[in-house]
Amino acid sequence: MPSEDKKYMSRALALAQLGIGKVAPNPLVGCVIVKNDRIIGEGYHQKFGESHAEVNAVASAHELVKGATVYVTLEPCAHHGKTPPCTALLIRSEVARVVIACQDPFNQVNGRGIEQLRAAGIRVDVPFMQQEAEYVNRRFLTAVLQKRPYVILKWAQTFDGFIARENFDSKWISTDASRQLVHKWRAEEGALLVGYNTAKYDDPHLTTRDWSGSNPVRIVLDPQNELDRALHIFNGQAQTIIISQKAVVNFDHVRFMEWDAKSAHMDVLLEGLNALGIQSLIVEGGARTLQQFIQNQTWDEARVFTSPMEFGAGIKAPVLALVPTEQKQSAKDNLAIYYNEKNR
Repeated sequence: MPSEDKKYMSRALALAQLGIGKVAPNPLVGCVIVKNDRIIGEGYHQKFGESHAEVNAVASAHELVKGATVYVTLEPCAHHGKTPPCTALLIRSEVARVVIACQDPFNQVNGRGIEQLRAAGIRVDVPFMQQEAEYVNRRFLTAVLQKRPYVILKWAQTFDGFIARENFDSKWISTDASRQLVHKWRAEEGALLVGYNTAKYDDPHLTTRDWSGSNPVRIVLDPQNELDRALHIFNGQAQTIIISQKAVVNFDHVRFMEWDAKSAHMDVLLEGLNALGIQSLIVEGGARTLQQFIQNQTWDEARVFTSPMEFGAGIKAPVLALVPTEQKQSAKDNLAIYYNEKNR
């Protein structure tokens, strides 16, 4: 393949990521159109239900795309959904070549887009930069292939390894900059989950108030339905799901979902969330809840802040017996990022 292919596909991948937090449960897709060694059009899927990346790229082109090469991060759709099939647009536009980073495993696509393009006489090169594209769409691919949300664990711990004081107080271990970063992450995911003690003692808002973006669905484990209705999680600022082993009638913005943590496996909970259209999930605490996800191997990524602060005693932070894939500084905090290779 031409040496320039990597440059153009890298641009398409960068465009795709601009849609994070806005297009789920659709995938993140970027598209670049090249003619005579120049980019003549580009676009990405910007919002769920609106035009796909290929449509936006063709619309942005400053000259006819006939004979051009199209770089797209995921196989173009071949079916009518909320928008018409992108393969039909590319065929009508008489493009000469389509370079696809990876095939779309979604049942209504899954090779059909590639077949339609080739049947129309268009050269199709696939896969190209597949590993990079699959990382960008790790949430979508996990939901489609494993029928569960992509699970991100997140916590802040002291330098001596505690996640909270003995009275469950964890405010504030990390810096303001780290907390703002967490709100950015919340805006990128479909839902976030906390356990009973975190909801009761921290009384968190679980919103994106320090970052521009939509609030995720708030999910709280409350086995006996004992949480005080005056807590912030019941304030109506975001859709809320209470996970309980007791059936309760839904009210206003709050719905209840049955799951018995003592007898049902974690997979059952994740399958239920997937059925509700939740493609990605941040688990923010507390220690017992996080450790449960770790022990069950039902996690994909972990983001751990370590503060220079020391408590001396308290509630021990979860333990990941892994070497972090990446480490960086967030103000005075160290941020370590882990990936669960068993689920990749």
